[in-house]
Amino acid sequence: MNLIIDIGNSVAKIAIFDKEKLLEVFRGSNHSLDCLPMLCHKYNIKKGIIASVITLSNTIRKQLSELPFPVIELNHETPVPIANLYETPHTLGMDRLAAVVAANHLQPNRDILVIDAGTCITYDFIDRSGRYHGGSISPGMRMRFKALNIFTDKLPKISPKGEKPLYGQSTETAIRSGVIHGIEYEMSGYIHQLLKNYPELLVFLTGGDEFSFDTKLKSIIFADRFLVLKGLNRILEYND
Repeated sequence: MNLIIDIGNSVAKIAIFDKEKLLEVFRGSNHSLDCLPMLCHKYNIKKGIIASVITLSNTIRKQLSELPFPVIELNHETPVPIANLYETPHTLGMDRLAAVVAANHLQPNRDILVIDAGTCITYDFIDRSGRYHGGSISPGMRMRFKALNIFTDKLPKISPKGEKPLYGQSTETAIRSGVIHGIEYEMSGYIHQLLKNYPELLVFLTGGDEFSFDTKLKSIIFADRFLVLKGLNRILEYND
């Protein structure tokens, strides 16, 4: 069995795979992986992989060193089953790389846009030949709400939950409408632009935040909360 660890800006996700089958997922602190002893006792884990968008804490490094099996720390030199055309691979977030690896594995020989809506929203394109071209990074939903509050004198910090009409009739609904609909329009814009050159484009939507699309776009969108974890598992199996 495989141990898969994805350290994000906000939380850590730890998953157990039996080959390609996802068995269990845990969420916890991105500074300490206290569940590792329990997982090692529960499952017969043979190998693992970790990817992180932050500097690993000394606590996590110590916890990993005590595991009774090898763990790959994913970086730009780790072999992957796609062609990476990114001009600065050493600066590429390993979560972005893992997501396109998973999408390419799940839907091979297709042009794919991966949208990951987390702390940041990332847009990454991989073509039907398995060549990753790169993508874009923009502020995530909570970052946008927070920025409106921090960088203005009077705008409040509000919850993303609640009414979000097309035209807000209070400051609260105006902010919520602007942030949520703005993200939806941004995502739709990227999709429509790529569809001009890749008419059979597929879209994978992952991450912690959910967004709605019009009926026409829904037909090409695959929602997969665990896309990054599946990609890391694919990379681990590729390196076995």
